Amino acid sequence: MKIILTKDVADVGRRYETKNIADGYAINFLIPKGLAIAATPEAVKKIDAIHAREEGDKRVAEELLLKNLAGLDGVTITMTEKANPKGSLFAGIHKAEIIPEILKQTRLQISPEFIVLEKPIKEVGDHVIEVKVKGKSVKFTLVVKAK
Repeated sequence: MKIILTKDVADVGRRYETKNIADGYAINFLIPKGLAIAATPEAVKKIDAIHAREEGDKRVAEELLLKNLAGLDGVTITMTEKANPKGSLFAGIHKAEIIPEILKQTRLQISPEFIVLEKPIKEVGDHVIEVKVKGKSVKFTLVVKAK
């Protein structure tokens, strides 16, 4: 059965891909859970339009971010997290926790895919973090303080 995925599905494919899947798997699992729809000509046109609109919105957001990226260069963002007396955090700080702080302190909306963070931050102190968008990069300082 030919389907269009509406969400990323492990071992099947990514969102908006058209796939040939076993009928039973599509009818009994993917379609009822809202993970896919049957690939009718109308559905293909509709999904292509949605996909094109989302790609356009993403490009506009990237261009806007590129224009405002200079506002983040050299900025210091401060976060307060629970830590032990030695300065180790109880929970690592991931990209998802940094984004709201950037938004709150600089009013810049940044997607997690643009933040370069090899591993979660697990120590109190100053950390230099890089943001890369289309080959242009800026760095800001994340100051982590203990509660």
